[in-house]
Amino acid sequence: MTDRQPSEPSGPTEPSGPSGRPAPPPPPGRLRHRPLSPLREHLRESFWVAPLVTCVLAVLLALGTSWIDSEVVHEEISETGSAEGLLSFASGAKAVVSTVSSAMLTFIGVVFSISLVALQMAASQMSPRVLRLYVRSRITKATFSTCLATFLFTLLVQLGYDDTTDPTKVTTVPVVSTLVAVVLVLLSLGLFVLYVQSTMRLLRVPHVIDRVTRESVAVLTTYRWMAPEAGPRLEPPTDAVTLLHQGNSGVLRDVSLGRLVRIARKHGAVLHLVPRIGDFIAPGTPTVVVSGGTPPRPGRIAGALNIGVDRTMHQDLSFGFRQLVDIAIRALSPAVNDPTTAVQAVDRIHQLLALLAGYPFGELRYRDRAGAVRLVQPIPDWQCTVDLAFTEIRICGAGQPQVSRRLTAAMDDLLRITPDERRPPLLAQRDLLERAVAAEVAEADNRAFALTPDRQGIG
Repeated sequence: MTDRQPSEPSGPTEPSGPSGRPAPPPPPGRLRHRPLSPLREHLRESFWVAPLVTCVLAVLLALGTSWIDSEVVHEEISETGSAEGLLSFASGAKAVVSTVSSAMLTFIGVVFSISLVALQMAASQMSPRVLRLYVRSRITKATFSTCLATFLFTLLVQLGYDDTTDPTKVTTVPVVSTLVAVVLVLLSLGLFVLYVQSTMRLLRVPHVIDRVTRESVAVLTTYRWMAPEAGPRLEPPTDAVTLLHQGNSGVLRDVSLGRLVRIARKHGAVLHLVPRIGDFIAPGTPTVVVSGGTPPRPGRIAGALNIGVDRTMHQDLSFGFRQLVDIAIRALSPAVNDPTTAVQAVDRIHQLLALLAGYPFGELRYRDRAGAVRLVQPIPDWQCTVDLAFTEIRICGAGQPQVSRRLTAAMDDLLRITPDERRPPLLAQRDLLERAVAAEVAEADNRAFALTPDRQGIG
């Protein structure tokens, strides 16, 4: 294994070898991966940051345009001695801004309420986990933020209206403010069209499956660059100290690896993480095993753990498989009965397992700046990954020949490309699939048909 410092910056995408399989990692001195701090992912998972920033910008923009308008009116009056031309523009401008202000908030509420209802229906058809794609969507945040900013901007502009009809007493006319409001409306409409297109894509199962797969490939690529050790796990010494969790209960979403390395270096110890990313932990659950040095306070360890109510893709190698399996087994439920969707999910599961076929499993180890190992993180092994990928789909889809044929083709293909030491889990799944089909299908000819490999299921 090649150990990396968590502070190294991100780098190039993973190259491919002549056969299409991923090329071996570059030498340790050239190894790079994306930053390990979870702050960026936390911001992407939140929906309030972008609207808050754009609303602040809208306030500043309203103040700026109001100042420019007052300067324009002052200069116009100074040059012509009258503001009659500006007053003729003011009546129409005020009507436009007032209309935009009153209509925009209603537009936001109606459009996004209908969209959330549609997405909730889509989640019931696929999996509740897919709603995170909507929350993380950049176009969704941009549309919502721009519409809110437009409403706030036009509302603030109206506060600066001068209602006088005497040209000699005019102090301001919203010329620039009106033009900016019109630009914001046009931008909101353009983003709305893109938002509708993006939402329609999120309501289609193939696009959701593709998004989940692309995120999973990104996570797998990141961990491949971090080069986990292929050998046996490092067992902490017998005199190691186990620290128990002190904090809220929930799912371990991710950990601040850089912070844990700094804590371990400060105490001259090595921290062995006990739970994997995605595990549920409660107060009293073992979190780290400390070997060497002095144990840190449990509260400091808890501060480096991000505990939430659901899982995220960041640092979670198994969550992509979990989402694809959920989509497949929901499609195979009697309420939905859509084996074609299950086959599409199996296609992507096959893709991810093929990427992992030559992947070295074991542990991730992180070094401090002096080169000493300070943090050891467990990741799922090949057996766990294969079981997660196939077991539930095999049980639910044994009576669907389209699914069983696609599973057979995937397993046979993976058996051809995996090393010999990784074939037993696949062979076990292949045997269990044959027994499950035999239990569901009584006639021999139908059983033979159901177990014939077919990459399209039936077609």
